[in-house]
Amino acid sequence: MPSPPNPPRDPLHGVTLESIVTQMVERHGWAEMAARIPIRCFRHNPSVKSALTFLRKTPWARERLEGWYIHEHWSR
Repeated sequence: MPSPPNPPRDPLHGVTLESIVTQMVERHGWAEMAARIPIRCFRHNPSVKSALTFLRKTPWARERLEGWYIHEHWSR
């Protein structure tokens, strides 16, 4: 009998940046996100679209958001 496939080692495998931003906004709101990751797109006229544009161009900010998401997702 074949063994079951191993889950991917990347905890973000199959998770889009858009879904991460959307879930985090639903859980915490823009104000909490801006407090934890102080970037303009979370503070002034926040939207998923503006956040995605910024996060795709700014690796350090994306890494912080993804790290926060992973910590919450895998700590449950």
